[in-house]
Amino acid sequence: MNLRRLRRTEGIRDLVGETHLLVEDLILPLFVKEGEDIKEAIPSMPGVRRLSLDNLIRVVEEAYTCGLKGVLLFGVIDKRGLREEVDPRAWDEEGIVQKAIREIKKKIPQVVVITDVCVCGYTIHGHCGVVREGEVDNRATLDILGKISLSHARAGADFVAPSAMMDGEVLYIREILDREGYDRVGIISYSVKYASSLYYPFREAVDSSPRFGNRKGYQMDYRNWREAIREAERDIQEGADMIMVKPALPYLDVVSRLRERFSVPLVVYQVSGEYNMLRNYVREFFPGDKSKEREVFREALTSMKRAGADLIITYYALEMAKELR
Repeated sequence: MNLRRLRRTEGIRDLVGETHLLVEDLILPLFVKEGEDIKEAIPSMPGVRRLSLDNLIRVVEEAYTCGLKGVLLFGVIDKRGLREEVDPRAWDEEGIVQKAIREIKKKIPQVVVITDVCVCGYTIHGHCGVVREGEVDNRATLDILGKISLSHARAGADFVAPSAMMDGEVLYIREILDREGYDRVGIISYSVKYASSLYYPFREAVDSSPRFGNRKGYQMDYRNWREAIREAERDIQEGADMIMVKPALPYLDVVSRLRERFSVPLVVYQVSGEYNMLRNYVREFFPGDKSKEREVFREALTSMKRAGADLIITYYALEMAKELR
């Protein structure tokens, strides 16, 4: 059998390709902060910037023009002088994320707005919840996650994405949204979020590195996959409309197992460390070669779809959209 006949030309390869990456598969994460005309480079994330609202809207408009359907918002605050353990700007109706949601829905209403729901970027200590006696207090943190989610829903978010890995957070948020009349707002749960070493660039971007200890007490152990099944199953039962695996590339085996088990849409997050490694790989071996950069990212992103992902959150979404269009 001559298997090479089906690889002979690009046209044949495209015709029989089993997995196809589409622009509609991609979600663009964005960092927004207070101010005007701000485009702050993030040293550990080449090409990614913290944006003021005016520049954020320009990027979202460009993304939508290129075919991207959704964005994921992260708020960035100045923590200097922060006195409270959790800054109330996280759920303030005039917080930067809340303002960004309203402005996007006003200017480009067709864009699906997803908001990260966590407090690590709003706490003194950088942990994902309220700390009591050296540990994150699950119940106290749920109260805050509920307030944040409700404020995002009121501003017009299509989906809230709780990422704190607190037990029962999906059910708690679902009940609050339903009770307050926001039953149409969906939940994308960071159901399978590993305590990974690949988050550092993101933590630099939002100033959320833990000031003490680590997050292994609430994020998942990277040695486990059966635990991922339990986490995902619980979140689906509690009302999650989609589930997420984070990071992506090191956990494609987990993605595949979840795809076989559950029928809800499955999201993966190509996290900041993955993005950094690929960008720097291209910089070292193919400096200035944009086509090679896009080829490298296309291979990585396609592997995520092949493993079973329906949607992919990636900082490279806008560049990839230009290639796919």
